[in-house]
Amino acid sequence: MSTQTDGPAAERRLGEDLLVVDGLQKHFPIRRGLLQRQVGAVQAVDGLTFSVRRGETLSLVGESGCGKTTTGRLLTRLIEPTGGRIQLDGRDISHLSTSDMRPLRRDVQMIFQDPYSSLNPRHTVGTIVGAPFRLQKVQTENGVKKAVQDLLELVGLNPEHYNRYPHEFSGGQRQRIGIARTLALRPKLIVADEPVSALDVSIQAQVVNLLEDLQNEFDLTYVMIAHDLSVVRHVSDRVAVMYLGKIMEIADRTSLYERPMHPYTVALLSAVPIPDTSRRERRERIRLQGDVPSPINPPSGCRFHTRCWKAQEVCKTTEPALVELAPGHQAACHFPENAA
Repeated sequence: MSTQTDGPAAERRLGEDLLVVDGLQKHFPIRRGLLQRQVGAVQAVDGLTFSVRRGETLSLVGESGCGKTTTGRLLTRLIEPTGGRIQLDGRDISHLSTSDMRPLRRDVQMIFQDPYSSLNPRHTVGTIVGAPFRLQKVQTENGVKKAVQDLLELVGLNPEHYNRYPHEFSGGQRQRIGIARTLALRPKLIVADEPVSALDVSIQAQVVNLLEDLQNEFDLTYVMIAHDLSVVRHVSDRVAVMYLGKIMEIADRTSLYERPMHPYTVALLSAVPIPDTSRRERRERIRLQGDVPSPINPPSGCRFHTRCWKAQEVCKTTEPALVELAPGHQAACHFPENAA
Protein backbone atom coordinates (compact mmCIF):
# COMPACT_ATOMS: atom_id res chain seq x y z
CA MET A 1 0.00 0.00 0.00
CA SER A 2 1.65 3.22 -1.10
CA THR A 3 1.60 6.37 0.98
CA GLN A 4 0.56 9.56 -0.74
CA THR A 5 2.67 12.63 -0.14
CA ASP A 6 0.12 15.37 -0.71
CA GLY A 7 -2.57 13.71 1.40
CA PRO A 8 -6.23 13.04 0.73
CA ALA A 9 -7.20 16.64 1.46
CA ALA A 10 -5.06 17.86 -1.44
CA GLU A 11 -7.61 16.45 -3.88
CA ARG A 12 -10.71 17.66 -2.01
CA ARG A 13 -11.82 21.07 -0.87
CA LEU A 14 -12.73 20.93 2.81
CA GLY A 15 -15.75 22.97 3.84
CA GLU A 16 -17.08 24.24 7.17
CA ASP A 17 -17.57 22.00 10.20
CA LEU A 18 -20.10 19.23 9.61
CA LEU A 19 -19.69 17.54 13.00
CA VAL A 20 -18.89 19.34 16.26
CA VAL A 21 -18.37 17.33 19.47
CA ASP A 22 -18.02 19.14 22.80
CA GLY A 23 -17.27 17.42 26.12
CA LEU A 24 -18.75 14.08 25.01
CA GLN A 25 -19.10 11.47 27.79
CA LYS A 26 -20.38 7.92 28.07
CA HIS A 27 -20.32 6.20 31.46
CA PHE A 28 -21.78 2.69 31.65
CA PRO A 29 -23.25 2.10 35.14
CA ILE A 30 -22.18 -0.92 37.22
CA ARG A 31 -25.10 -2.29 39.25
CA ARG A 32 -25.04 -4.90 42.00
CA GLY A 33 -27.29 -6.45 44.58
CA LEU A 34 -30.96 -7.33 44.72
CA LEU A 35 -32.02 -3.73 44.16
CA GLN A 36 -29.47 -3.21 41.37
CA ARG A 37 -27.97 -0.13 42.97
CA GLN A 38 -25.25 1.63 41.02
CA VAL A 39 -21.88 1.06 42.66
CA GLY A 40 -19.65 2.56 39.97
CA ALA A 41 -19.32 3.33 36.28
CA VAL A 42 -17.11 2.38 33.36
CA GLN A 43 -15.84 5.70 32.00
CA ALA A 44 -15.62 4.54 28.39
CA VAL A 45 -15.60 8.05 26.92
CA ASP A 46 -14.80 10.97 29.19
CA GLY A 47 -14.85 14.47 27.74
CA LEU A 48 -14.04 14.40 24.00
CA THR A 49 -13.95 17.69 22.09
CA PHE A 50 -13.23 17.81 18.36
CA SER A 51 -14.76 18.79 15.01
CA VAL A 52 -14.84 17.30 11.52
CA ARG A 53 -15.07 19.44 8.37
CA ARG A 54 -17.05 18.53 5.28
CA GLY A 55 -15.10 16.23 2.98
CA GLU A 56 -12.53 15.42 5.67
CA THR A 57 -11.36 12.09 7.10
CA LEU A 58 -10.66 12.16 10.83
CA SER A 59 -9.22 8.94 12.24
CA LEU A 60 -9.54 7.87 15.87
CA VAL A 61 -6.69 5.57 16.91
CA GLY A 62 -5.57 3.93 20.13
CA GLU A 63 -5.26 0.63 22.00
CA SER A 64 -8.20 -1.74 22.42
CA GLY A 65 -10.49 -0.49 25.16
CA CYS A 66 -9.63 3.20 24.76
CA GLY A 67 -13.21 4.15 23.76
CA LYS A 68 -12.94 4.40 19.95
CA THR A 69 -15.89 2.16 19.09
CA THR A 70 -18.05 3.67 21.85
CA THR A 71 -17.30 7.11 20.39
CA GLY A 72 -18.41 5.91 16.94
CA ARG A 73 -21.67 4.55 18.35
CA LEU A 74 -22.25 7.85 20.17
CA LEU A 75 -21.72 9.86 16.99
CA THR A 76 -24.29 7.74 15.13
CA ARG A 77 -26.60 7.86 18.19
CA LEU A 78 -26.76 4.09 18.48
CA ILE A 79 -26.22 4.71 22.19
CA GLU A 80 -27.22 7.66 24.37
CA PRO A 81 -24.43 9.96 25.65
CA THR A 82 -24.08 10.55 29.39
CA GLY A 83 -22.98 14.12 28.87
CA GLY A 84 -21.65 16.60 26.33
CA ARG A 85 -23.00 17.71 22.97
CA ILE A 86 -23.01 16.38 19.40
CA GLN A 87 -23.88 18.80 16.61
CA LEU A 88 -24.47 17.48 13.08
CA ASP A 89 -24.73 20.10 10.36
CA GLY A 90 -25.62 22.75 12.94
CA ARG A 91 -28.30 20.68 14.71
CA ASP A 92 -27.89 19.33 18.24
CA ILE A 93 -28.56 15.56 18.07
CA SER A 94 -27.18 14.68 21.51
CA HIS A 95 -30.47 13.59 23.08
CA LEU A 96 -32.94 13.32 20.20
CA SER A 97 -35.60 10.64 20.62
CA THR A 98 -35.68 7.61 18.32
CA SER A 99 -38.51 9.09 16.26
CA ASP A 100 -36.79 12.50 15.93
CA MET A 101 -33.52 10.81 15.01
CA ARG A 102 -35.05 8.62 12.28
CA PRO A 103 -35.05 11.30 9.50
CA LEU A 104 -31.42 12.13 10.35
CA ARG A 105 -30.38 8.50 9.76
CA ARG A 106 -30.16 9.50 6.11
CA ASP A 107 -27.34 11.90 6.98
CA VAL A 108 -25.21 9.71 9.28
CA GLN A 109 -24.44 6.03 8.66
CA MET A 110 -21.99 3.45 10.00
CA ILE A 111 -19.77 0.78 8.43
CA PHE A 112 -19.34 -2.02 10.96
CA GLN A 113 -16.14 -3.88 11.75
CA ASP A 114 -17.26 -7.46 11.19
CA PRO A 115 -18.63 -8.14 7.68
CA TYR A 116 -19.84 -11.56 8.86
CA SER A 117 -22.12 -10.52 11.73
CA SER A 118 -23.32 -7.17 10.32
CA LEU A 119 -25.28 -8.80 7.44
CA ASN A 120 -28.44 -10.82 8.15
CA PRO A 121 -27.78 -14.35 6.79
CA ARG A 122 -31.50 -14.89 6.16
CA HIS A 123 -31.80 -11.97 3.74
CA THR A 124 -30.61 -11.65 0.16
CA VAL A 125 -28.18 -8.93 -0.89
CA GLY A 126 -31.06 -7.10 -2.58
CA THR A 127 -33.05 -7.03 0.66
CA ILE A 128 -30.04 -5.94 2.74
CA VAL A 129 -28.89 -3.09 0.48
CA GLY A 130 -32.47 -2.03 -0.30
CA ALA A 131 -33.53 -1.85 3.38
CA PRO A 132 -32.64 1.88 3.80
CA PHE A 133 -34.93 2.82 0.89
CA ARG A 134 -37.86 0.96 2.45
CA LEU A 135 -37.22 2.11 6.04
CA GLN A 136 -36.95 5.77 5.01
CA LYS A 137 -39.74 5.44 2.40
CA VAL A 138 -37.47 6.83 -0.31
CA GLN A 139 -38.81 6.67 -3.87
CA THR A 140 -36.23 5.85 -6.54
CA GLU A 141 -36.51 6.77 -10.19
CA ASN A 142 -36.39 3.23 -11.62
CA GLY A 143 -37.38 1.19 -8.59
CA VAL A 144 -35.47 -0.18 -5.61
CA LYS A 145 -34.03 -3.15 -7.51
CA LYS A 146 -32.34 -0.94 -10.12
CA ALA A 147 -31.02 1.39 -7.38
CA VAL A 148 -29.57 -1.58 -5.46
CA GLN A 149 -27.94 -3.01 -8.59
CA ASP A 150 -26.38 0.40 -9.32
CA LEU A 151 -24.99 0.49 -5.77
CA LEU A 152 -23.54 -3.02 -6.12
CA GLU A 153 -21.82 -1.98 -9.35
CA LEU A 154 -20.56 1.18 -7.66
CA VAL A 155 -18.73 -0.82 -4.96
CA GLY A 156 -17.24 -3.30 -7.43
CA LEU A 157 -19.75 -6.15 -7.24
CA ASN A 158 -21.77 -7.80 -9.99
CA PRO A 159 -25.37 -6.44 -10.19
CA GLU A 160 -26.45 -10.04 -10.83
CA HIS A 161 -25.58 -10.82 -7.19
CA TYR A 162 -28.88 -9.20 -6.20
CA ASN A 163 -30.55 -12.52 -5.29
CA ARG A 164 -27.59 -14.16 -3.54
CA TYR A 165 -27.12 -14.60 0.22
CA PRO A 166 -24.22 -13.29 2.36
CA HIS A 167 -22.73 -16.77 2.93
CA GLU A 168 -21.96 -16.99 -0.80
CA PHE A 169 -19.45 -14.12 -0.57
CA SER A 170 -15.92 -13.66 0.79
CA GLY A 171 -15.12 -11.29 3.65
CA GLY A 172 -14.02 -8.49 1.30
CA GLN A 173 -17.17 -8.86 -0.80
CA ARG A 174 -19.35 -8.82 2.32
CA GLN A 175 -17.72 -5.57 3.43
CA ARG A 176 -18.48 -4.10 0.00
CA ILE A 177 -22.14 -5.11 0.48
CA GLY A 178 -22.09 -3.29 3.84
CA ILE A 179 -20.57 -0.21 2.17
CA ALA A 180 -23.27 -0.32 -0.54
CA ARG A 181 -25.96 -0.38 2.16
CA THR A 182 -24.31 2.57 3.90
CA LEU A 183 -24.21 4.59 0.67
CA ALA A 184 -27.85 3.94 -0.28
CA LEU A 185 -29.20 7.24 1.07
CA ARG A 186 -26.11 9.33 0.23
CA PRO A 187 -25.20 10.22 3.85
CA LYS A 188 -23.21 13.32 4.76
CA LEU A 189 -21.20 11.55 7.50
CA ILE A 190 -19.98 7.94 7.59
CA VAL A 191 -18.49 6.44 10.76
CA ALA A 192 -16.29 3.50 9.73
CA ASP A 193 -15.52 1.24 12.69
CA GLU A 194 -12.29 -0.59 11.74
CA PRO A 195 -13.67 -1.36 8.25
CA VAL A 196 -10.65 -3.45 7.15
CA SER A 197 -9.32 -5.02 10.37
CA ALA A 198 -11.30 -8.26 9.87
CA LEU A 199 -10.16 -8.65 6.25
CA ASP A 200 -7.18 -10.39 4.69
CA VAL A 201 -4.22 -8.05 4.16
CA SER A 202 -4.40 -8.52 0.39
CA ILE A 203 -8.01 -7.25 0.43
CA GLN A 204 -7.50 -4.35 2.84
CA ALA A 205 -5.90 -2.05 0.27
CA GLN A 206 -8.76 -2.65 -2.18
CA VAL A 207 -11.42 -1.68 0.39
CA VAL A 208 -9.42 1.37 1.57
CA ASN A 209 -9.00 2.56 -2.03
CA LEU A 210 -12.73 2.02 -2.63
CA LEU A 211 -13.58 4.19 0.39
CA GLU A 212 -11.27 6.93 -0.91
CA ASP A 213 -12.76 6.80 -4.40
CA LEU A 214 -16.29 7.01 -3.01
CA GLN A 215 -15.30 9.95 -0.82
CA ASN A 216 -13.94 11.88 -3.79
CA GLU A 217 -16.95 11.05 -5.95
CA PHE A 218 -19.71 11.84 -3.43
CA ASP A 219 -17.94 14.39 -1.18
CA LEU A 220 -18.31 12.12 1.86
CA THR A 221 -17.05 12.90 5.35
CA TYR A 222 -15.48 10.04 7.32
CA VAL A 223 -14.76 9.38 10.97
CA MET A 224 -12.46 6.37 10.69
CA ILE A 225 -11.89 4.18 13.76
CA ALA A 226 -8.72 2.12 13.45
CA HIS A 227 -5.73 0.64 15.25
CA ASP A 228 -3.51 0.01 12.20
CA LEU A 229 -1.45 3.19 12.00
CA SER A 230 -0.10 2.40 8.52
CA VAL A 231 -3.65 2.28 7.12
CA VAL A 232 -4.54 5.47 9.01
CA ARG A 233 -1.59 7.29 7.45
CA HIS A 234 -2.84 6.37 3.99
CA VAL A 235 -6.44 7.58 4.37
CA SER A 236 -6.54 10.38 6.96
CA ASP A 237 -6.53 14.15 6.81
CA ARG A 238 -6.30 14.44 10.59
CA VAL A 239 -5.66 11.89 13.34
CA ALA A 240 -6.86 11.89 16.96
CA VAL A 241 -5.04 9.60 19.41
CA MET A 242 -7.19 8.24 22.26
CA TYR A 243 -6.16 6.69 25.56
CA LEU A 244 -8.52 5.55 28.32
CA GLY A 245 -11.51 7.58 27.10
CA LYS A 246 -9.68 10.83 26.36
CA ILE A 247 -7.97 12.45 23.37
CA MET A 248 -4.23 12.69 24.01
CA GLU A 249 -3.27 14.36 20.73
CA ILE A 250 -4.96 15.56 17.56
CA ALA A 251 -3.21 16.93 14.48
CA ASP A 252 -3.03 16.72 10.71
CA ARG A 253 -1.58 13.51 9.40
CA THR A 254 1.84 14.81 8.35
CA SER A 255 2.44 16.75 11.56
CA LEU A 256 1.41 13.85 13.80
CA TYR A 257 3.51 11.21 12.04
CA GLU A 258 6.62 13.37 11.60
CA ARG A 259 6.51 15.35 14.89
CA PRO A 260 4.41 13.49 17.49
CA MET A 261 4.18 15.48 20.73
CA HIS A 262 2.47 13.20 23.24
CA PRO A 263 4.67 10.38 24.64
CA TYR A 264 1.84 7.89 24.04
CA THR A 265 1.74 8.80 20.34
CA VAL A 266 5.53 8.44 20.16
CA ALA A 267 5.25 4.95 21.67
CA LEU A 268 2.46 3.95 19.26
CA LEU A 269 4.40 5.12 16.21
CA SER A 270 7.54 3.31 17.37
CA ALA A 271 5.58 0.04 17.10
CA VAL A 272 4.56 0.52 13.44
CA PRO A 273 6.33 -2.12 11.31
CA ILE A 274 8.92 -0.81 8.81
CA PRO A 275 9.76 -2.99 5.79
CA ASP A 276 13.15 -1.29 5.27
CA THR A 277 15.58 -3.05 7.66
CA SER A 278 18.15 -0.23 7.54
CA ARG A 279 15.56 2.30 8.76
CA ARG A 280 14.27 -0.17 11.34
CA GLU A 281 17.70 -0.48 12.99
CA ARG A 282 18.01 3.28 13.45
CA ARG A 283 14.64 3.62 15.18
CA GLU A 284 14.22 3.20 18.93
CA ARG A 285 11.42 0.83 19.92
CA ILE A 286 9.57 2.14 23.00
CA ARG A 287 8.06 -0.58 25.17
CA LEU A 288 5.44 0.70 27.61
CA GLN A 289 5.54 -0.82 31.07
CA GLY A 290 2.41 -2.19 32.75
CA ASP A 291 -1.15 -2.55 31.54
CA VAL A 292 -3.80 0.00 30.65
CA PRO A 293 -5.54 1.05 33.91
CA SER A 294 -9.20 0.17 34.44
CA PRO A 295 -11.73 2.69 33.07
CA ILE A 296 -13.78 1.98 36.22
CA ASN A 297 -11.14 3.74 38.33
CA PRO A 298 -8.84 5.74 36.02
CA PRO A 299 -5.67 7.37 37.43
CA SER A 300 -5.77 10.93 38.70
CA GLY A 301 -4.06 13.69 36.76
CA CYS A 302 -2.83 12.57 33.34
CA ARG A 303 -4.31 9.16 32.60
CA PHE A 304 -1.11 8.05 30.91
CA HIS A 305 1.22 8.87 33.81
CA THR A 306 1.28 5.28 35.15
CA ARG A 307 3.06 4.10 31.96
CA CYS A 308 4.88 7.27 30.85
CA TRP A 309 8.67 7.50 31.01
CA LYS A 310 8.48 11.32 31.33
CA ALA A 311 5.97 11.41 34.20
CA GLN A 312 6.66 13.74 37.13
CA GLU A 313 4.69 14.71 40.22
CA VAL A 314 2.54 17.26 38.40
CA CYS A 315 1.37 14.53 36.01
CA LYS A 316 -0.08 12.56 38.94
CA THR A 317 -2.05 15.48 40.38
CA THR A 318 -3.01 17.83 37.52
CA GLU A 319 -4.77 16.73 34.34
CA PRO A 320 -3.17 18.43 31.30
CA ALA A 321 -5.52 20.35 29.03
CA LEU A 322 -5.68 19.62 25.30
CA VAL A 323 -3.97 22.77 23.99
CA GLU A 324 -2.53 23.88 20.66
CA LEU A 325 1.26 23.55 20.76
CA ALA A 326 1.76 24.18 17.03
CA PRO A 327 -0.62 25.40 14.29
CA GLY A 328 -3.39 22.80 14.06
CA HIS A 329 -1.56 20.46 16.46
CA GLN A 330 -3.05 19.87 19.93
CA ALA A 331 -1.68 17.69 22.71
CA ALA A 332 -2.58 17.04 26.36
CA CYS A 333 0.82 16.75 28.02
CA HIS A 334 2.82 18.66 30.64
CA PHE A 335 6.15 17.64 29.04
CA PRO A 336 5.47 17.20 25.31
CA GLU A 337 7.97 15.85 22.82
CA ASN A 338 9.02 17.77 19.66
CA ALA A 339 7.42 21.00 20.94
CA ALA A 340 8.92 24.38 20.17
